Amino acid sequence: MKKFLLLTGGVIAACVALALIGPLAGLLFSGLFVALGMHFYITSKSTFGKIFWFTVGLIGVLSAISNIPAMVGLAAIAIIYVIYKKWNGEDVKIPTIEEKKEEDPFTNFEKEWSNLTK
Repeated sequence: MKKFLLLTGGVIAACVALALIGPLAGLLFSGLFVALGMHFYITSKSTFGKIFWFTVGLIGVLSAISNIPAMVGLAAIAIIYVIYKKWNGEDVKIPTIEEKKEEDPFTNFEKEWSNLTK
């Protein structure tokens, strides 16, 4: 019964993700405009260049805001990922901030350095 529910949820999430492929592509291009605008704004030396690339980034942000349905598509893709992990019997774990701090190489360096200096 559990596999049936996972399969049903996966099929529904796949249908939602496929139905929202257009807004997802729009969100991708919007993100590309924002990234290009930010990158070239930072590297630009002239005032005209900064104004132009700021405008390109602003167009990207406004376009991303208009692609709100793509967020539902992203959620459907995340649900498909979780269902895939559950189907294979793997545990789905989202790391917390404390766990990410433990993985920080600088924190580990400081711990190792304090162990060496003792």
